[in-house]
Amino acid sequence: MSNLPPPGRAEVIDWLAGLGQRPPGAERLDSMELAWLVHQVEQRYGVELSDDQLAQMTTIDAAVAVLGEVLSAHA
Repeated sequence: MSNLPPPGRAEVIDWLAGLGQRPPGAERLDSMELAWLVHQVEQRYGVELSDDQLAQMTTIDAAVAVLGEVLSAHA
C-alpha cells in the first residue's frame, strides 16, 4: 500500500499520455486507456479495482472520482 495521495485530473491525463497523443479536450476513456490507467494504479498504489468501479470510469473526471474514493478508503 502506498502513502501517495489519490491522483488528480492532471496526473490522470499525464498517465494517459503514456499511451500516446490524445485529442485535445477528449474526456471519454476507451478500453485501452482504462486498462493502462488500471495498470498505473495497481503499480503505484497496490490496489485492485472491482468490475463495478471500472464500469464507472468512463471519463477522466469519473476516473478521478472513483480513484479518489477507492484510494482514500485504503489509506
